[in-house]
Amino acid sequence: MNLLIELLAFAVAIGVLVVVHEYGHYSVARLCGVKVLRFSIGFGRPLFQWVSPKTGTEWTIAALPLGGYVKMLDERETGTEPIPADALPHAFNRQPVWRRFAIVAAGPVANFLLAIVLFALVFATGVTEPAAVIAAPAPNTPAAVAGFDGGETIVAVRAGEASESEPVRSWSDLRWKLLGAAFDHKRVVLSAKDAHGTSDFQLDLRGLTEKDVDDDFMSHLGFEPGGGKLTVAGVQPGSAAQKAGLVTGDRLRAVDGTPTDNATAFIAYVKSHAGKPVMLQVERGGQAGQAGKLEDVSVVPQSQRDETTGQQIGRIGAELATQVPSIDVHYGPVESLQLGAHRTWDLAVYSVRMFGRMIIGEASLKNLSGPVTIADYAGKSARLGPSAFLSFLALVSISLGVLNLLPIPVLDGGHLLYYLVEAVTGKVVSDRWQLVFQRAGLACIVALSAIALFNDLARLIHF
Repeated sequence: MNLLIELLAFAVAIGVLVVVHEYGHYSVARLCGVKVLRFSIGFGRPLFQWVSPKTGTEWTIAALPLGGYVKMLDERETGTEPIPADALPHAFNRQPVWRRFAIVAAGPVANFLLAIVLFALVFATGVTEPAAVIAAPAPNTPAAVAGFDGGETIVAVRAGEASESEPVRSWSDLRWKLLGAAFDHKRVVLSAKDAHGTSDFQLDLRGLTEKDVDDDFMSHLGFEPGGGKLTVAGVQPGSAAQKAGLVTGDRLRAVDGTPTDNATAFIAYVKSHAGKPVMLQVERGGQAGQAGKLEDVSVVPQSQRDETTGQQIGRIGAELATQVPSIDVHYGPVESLQLGAHRTWDLAVYSVRMFGRMIIGEASLKNLSGPVTIADYAGKSARLGPSAFLSFLALVSISLGVLNLLPIPVLDGGHLLYYLVEAVTGKVVSDRWQLVFQRAGLACIVALSAIALFNDLARLIHF
């Protein structure tokens, strides 16, 4: 059943993105007076064809649905059959360079516009997100150095030299604002509320390396969602947790005297205490709206070899569940569009930066994903609900737009580069050089596809 959901979600996602991208080319071509011969969704043998009596365009759905294309009237693609003289003004190659540029750029632009609309829909209809409440940070992390104790709700952020703050509405909002500041290596001021009022915390992101931003940088900074309930969801037979007397339903309140409300931090602490006694404070027997009885439980994590690092780590054999406080975030129509445009811009810039860093070796090529990973995330987001799926669709639409704008021949960006050269020099790039660049561009695309597919397979079989 999960496989069926993934395949259906993947088909819907690819179908929508391809139609929007190609319709961008089609609509601007029509506005520029260029005759469109065929609008195809997919490649290969046609499954369905219909010719518009008004425009003469052949609309096609083909057997292989991984892409699409718009075929325009062009003297370079007619073979031995010449174009009638009265149709020549409507040929793509006869258009001024700025029109050809607009037609080619319209596909990626359509993907960005789709992302803005999708994000705006998510913001306008409302989305439930974790609140920006932080757990107790690990020692010596930037959050701990800044003075956070855990339990604070971050309400605003501003650059160190700025006078105005931007509100923080949710954990996702906080993450995006810190990601932008981390990329720019800025010092920021976070305003946070706790039981004693609102305080400002200086967070210095200037010392972060590119690898720090590559990884889960929120955890690296010491920020984990907090303020919720960390409970035992299951206990493995014969485990250290069972021997210590932990049972399903126990709420973990503290570890060695330090309050805990985050599974990641708790697991990290247990891993670092292999074979050493750990004192847990647990709450048991509480009814709805009433606190349970607090008890101390001593557990000795069993030492096991970590397959990834080869080091000995501690495990207690308990399944954990975290229930963090959430918030319903709603925006008005105008603000939703503004936020949609801002989120689309941030993601597009982030994608370009990440790709640039992969080229110069500052970021891992493992960040590339192929159709298997896209299908997996399409299915997961679809199961989470409409808001998650629309957000996923917007993210992939931005990635498709950025990818197509890369200055690689065979992609839209390669053609745009040709037109820029033509606009500057007044000369069309020769067919000979276009053929050379096209072969090089095709080699780049094949290499990128192979790396993405390898990463997909590596994620599936975990090697």
